[in-house]
Amino acid sequence: MKKRFLAALALPVILAACASNNTAQVASEQALINNNWVLTQVDSKTLELPEPMKAPNLELGADMNANGLAGCNRFFGQAEYKEGKVRLDKMGMTMMACPEPAMALENTFAQTLSDWSEATISGNQLTLKGAEHTLTFERDAK
Repeated sequence: MKKRFLAALALPVILAACASNNTAQVASEQALINNNWVLTQVDSKTLELPEPMKAPNLELGADMNANGLAGCNRFFGQAEYKEGKVRLDKMGMTMMACPEPAMALENTFAQTLSDWSEATISGNQLTLKGAEHTLTFERDAK
């Protein structure tokens, strides 16, 4: 009887632990840094990029320094983290003109990174939910 009672108590705990492994959690600053995040979706739509266009990326260093490709141009800046939200402050960028869809993607990417966005991580996926757009990234395994 005692074993059944303990098993009945343990089952919900085990199930909750298994379920929590796949749910998105608020990203911590520690989970964000020392990673290269490659953009895979904008507003839940998978990126379909023409050749030779490369997917934008966000690389965050140990001191939250940020750099990467915004779609057409390279960017750099200092990332800030506050209560589960992230933004790039004083973003600098090269100023090349590129054909569409690179420029439209770059504008969406840069605007979302410049504004405070809710950051969540689920496994190797980072989601930045801004006021207008949601960017979804995959951790680059290099």
